[in-house]
Formats: sequence, structure tokens, C-alpha cells
Amino acid sequence: MIGFRHADPRFPFLWETAAQPGARWHADGAGPVQYLAETPDGAWAELLRHEGITDAADLDGVRRALWAVDLPDPPDARPALPLTDLLGGTDSWPACQAEADRLRTGGAAGLVAPSAALSADPSGFRVQGGLLPGPERTESVVVLFGSRPDLVGWAACAIGRPRADLLERVRPLG
Repeated sequence: MIGFRHADPRFPFLWETAAQPGARWHADGAGPVQYLAETPDGAWAELLRHEGITDAADLDGVRRALWAVDLPDPPDARPALPLTDLLGGTDSWPACQAEADRLRTGGAAGLVAPSAALSADPSGFRVQGGLLPGPERTESVVVLFGSRPDLVGWAACAIGRPRADLLERVRPLG
């Protein structure tokens, strides 16, 4: 499996220390935790959601690296939470963090969850008489606990930004 991650182009594509700010699956100081989307659109959607970018004009200022990361052994743990928590805003983070702690304490190396950032709409593209939208799909996020020096990544783009049409698929963080 390949996972995708956006990163500030000045820094590595994975976190190495507990100085990582808290997010859905870990609290402040509980890192490092690695978040990878199953598609480039999923990775870009995470950025758009967390930055609150909703206007295409704001994309001109985005300058991020996009990484493709080999995940030879993705986790099989799935969080046991209602969909409202899995897809919710920051108010759902404590429930998600507690569930991640439960899985991690139980020996899980990580988890796979639905993408909170990206709605299930046509995803990707296909070519048939020109460029057409791909089929609808529910995208996932792979979350890995701890530093991961074993993972290999490739810079898919050194400095890029998401497409404007992706904005309509991003769920607000709220």
C-alpha cells in the first residue's frame, strides 16, 4: 500500500518527536503519530480542512511537498467509534484520542479510519473520450503510532498545491 502525506517542504515527511501538535488520533505531546491518506486528494483535503481553506483564491499561497510513502505492513486495527466521532470536528477529538490510546495500549501499531476531511464523492479520474471523474469512494486515513524510520517515501512533488475542484469535497473542521 502507498500512503500520501503533505508536508512543509523544509522538513521531513514524518514526525520524529513528541513535539507534534495534537490532532484527531493523538493529544499534544503524545506523538509522534504519522497520518497518511490513501490518495493524494485525501492528503490535500487534510491540509485544506486543517487550514480552513475554502476559497480557491487562497490556494495560490499554498506551497507544500506531497510524499508517496510505502506502507509494507498497514495496520488492521479499526476504531470502535460512531461515524459522527470518526468524521466530526475538533469536539470529537477527545473520543478519537481515547480510542487511539486504547488501541495503542492493546498493542496496535496504528489504525485505519475513514477520512474525516474528504467526503465520499467521485474520486480520482478516468480517461474515456477525455478526462472524467472516477467512481464514488469512501477514502481512508492510515495512522501509525511512533517514529517510523523504516518507511521509505518519495517526493511526488517538491512544491505544490491542491486543485481548486477539491475544495467542494472537503468537510469543514468546525
